[in-house]
Amino acid sequence: MISSNDLRPGITFELEGAVWVVVQFQHVKPGKGAAFVRTKIRNVETGNTIERTFRAGERVNRAYLDRKQLQFLYAVKDEYTFMDMESYEQVVLKRDELEDTAQYLKENTIADIVYYKGKHIGIELPLFVELAVVETEPTFRGDTAAGSSKPAKLETGAIVQVPFFVEIGDVIKIDTRSGNYYERVGK
Repeated sequence: MISSNDLRPGITFELEGAVWVVVQFQHVKPGKGAAFVRTKIRNVETGNTIERTFRAGERVNRAYLDRKQLQFLYAVKDEYTFMDMESYEQVVLKRDELEDTAQYLKENTIADIVYYKGKHIGIELPLFVELAVVETEPTFRGDTAAGSSKPAKLETGAIVQVPFFVEIGDVIKIDTRSGNYYERVGK
């Protein structure tokens, strides 16, 4: 058990049958009345974020998550095969278990698979991945409006907005948290 006074960003706990991670917290001690802890928490399995207030000293069960570092090998239809970096055991995950992260998976990408009580509940990719642009509109003279962008299809099938100077064959860095273009790495 963990006290609500000990909640900090990154701490995971069980609440109402689900696993939650603290995103933000604020300990409030009003001039009148009892202290309380105002939090913003995210459901680890669904990704939903809610705000919740706990009384000072209220206790919740701590959730211990296990992380395994796996290497993405290949995908066949909706099944993605990973290899455990320590035991070389292969793990197959369905596309719906990977959610949006599947669009940034390239062969040999190292990812952390998150388990809770032996059950897969999530995947954490590196913060940035480098992917090649396979399809985008050509750039024309005069396309220089500040802040403008165009769609580009990447080698994994993901479509992102990129600046006008990015061309087919360029390798770009993508922020996996937001899915946004970060920078051009090279050709």
